[in-house]
Amino acid sequence: MLTFLDARAKILDGVARLPSERVSLADGCGRVLAEPLVAERPLPPFSQSAMDGYALRLGDLAAPPFRLPVASEESRAGKPAPVLPSGAACRIFTGAEVPRGADTVVMQEDVAREGDFIVLASHPRTGAHIRAAGEDIQPGQEAIAAGTRLHPGHLSLAASLDRGDLVVARRPRVAIVCTGDELRAPGAPGGPASIPNSNGVALAALVRQVGGEPRVLPPVGDDLDATAAALTEALAGSDLVLTVGGVSVGDHDVVRPALERAGVTLDFYKVAIKPGKPLVFGRRDAGAAITRVLGLPGNPASAVTTFVLFAAPLLRALQGDAAPIPLLLPARLGGVVRHKPGRLEFARVTLERRGPDLVAVPFANQASGATTTTGWATGLALVPLESGDLSEGATVDVLQLGDV
Repeated sequence: MLTFLDARAKILDGVARLPSERVSLADGCGRVLAEPLVAERPLPPFSQSAMDGYALRLGDLAAPPFRLPVASEESRAGKPAPVLPSGAACRIFTGAEVPRGADTVVMQEDVAREGDFIVLASHPRTGAHIRAAGEDIQPGQEAIAAGTRLHPGHLSLAASLDRGDLVVARRPRVAIVCTGDELRAPGAPGGPASIPNSNGVALAALVRQVGGEPRVLPPVGDDLDATAAALTEALAGSDLVLTVGGVSVGDHDVVRPALERAGVTLDFYKVAIKPGKPLVFGRRDAGAAITRVLGLPGNPASAVTTFVLFAAPLLRALQGDAAPIPLLLPARLGGVVRHKPGRLEFARVTLERRGPDLVAVPFANQASGATTTTGWATGLALVPLESGDLSEGATVDVLQLGDV
């Protein structure tokens, strides 16, 4: 069996970013920037006031008390600033352009108004409460690096730089093939031995969460010919094919031979992790087009865990994400984890704050078929393969499922 890190390295080896496309700013959230966003204008675009108050020229202030007349014209947001008359102050509002000639703004709380005059409590400093043109970013400066997964703050910055669209990586196209004679659509009628196909729903949602476009094919039974036909259909036009179930060594596990029949070259089978040991990885090269295939185990916890550990980084890498692997956070265990040495375990936990500590509370039921704890988990705690049982309070690395 491959180690977890070796398996992930093989899956990510040689992955190149998919072609780019241009999308509107409104559609940019969650996409990965394909080329750096370079400022074409300064930000702020002009010197502006950070406060409501009065703009003035320090040279106009004589000995205290500092008293100046207020000019008849004011400076307000959205309007060109007036010229500051000599020896006067100009009423100004937050975001407004600083009048030509002014070198400081005194906020209104520090000013006493006496009719058409103001009196300052103290001598202000040069540049106070002024956002200078270009102090945030200068033309030609990189605002957002290529490979950045865009969040709302990035979109705000791009909009501030007057960009209406962005160049991002194309979304990976992911086909999902769930196998098993027992599967039916959730809510559909079925025999007493049938079960709803929960994996298809979960994996499609995870694909969307990581930025891909899922295509869920109808479940296919445990038949070699039917599975090979379904896989041939799935491979067409896909960047990644996820199969679910049928990858182990049972008499009815036909996915591996079906993949080979469909033209997929298998790279490895089995990884020393729990859950998710029977994981298959391969690829089909069709000229310039490469389709990667991950054969996930059929148990719900195993399917979700192996997607998080292997498919998610692969899909991020296909989008050119500069950080395809999510960060691990240190946490204290909020309970005991039973563990037999030999495989790296990803224990399902809920994460909570207790004072300054991040605490990972493990579920008692860590069975790979447990859909309850798979649904309730907010993180995966890593239990080293050489470890025995871990006691409450032990320090572990945790992957937050929300970061996937």
